[in-house]
Amino acid sequence: QVQLVESGGGLVQAGGSLRLSCAASGRTFSSTYTMGWFRQAPGKEREFVAHIRKDSGSSYYAESMTGRFTISRDNAKNTVYLQMDSLRPEDTAVYYCAADRFRLGVQTKDFASWGQGTQVTVSS
Repeated sequence: QVQLVESGGGLVQAGGSLRLSCAASGRTFSSTYTMGWFRQAPGKEREFVAHIRKDSGSSYYAESMTGRFTISRDNAKNTVYLQMDSLRPEDTAVYYCAADRFRLGVQTKDFASWGQGTQVTVSS
């Protein structure tokens, strides 16, 4: 298992930017894990935001985030990032980092390891 710790959340005005970080530890990170970001707003189910492949580093985004969010990874630092631009009030949620060694998917069941989450609040 890998341990994940998110940081970088906070309060931002609509149109602003935030960069979330997820530090991984516990096992060799390098290119071993597919990494993902999900989010959960109050009263809603956890939803997929983006993932980045463990081998090629290619990424995939949920439609509403495409063009505004960018996922990246620094294997030397065992860290994955989520750059969020042009934020909207509807982006307000707890953002979770997730990892999996074997699967590449967009559902919560596709990821075995999860962080505790970091709150992002976008004011209008």
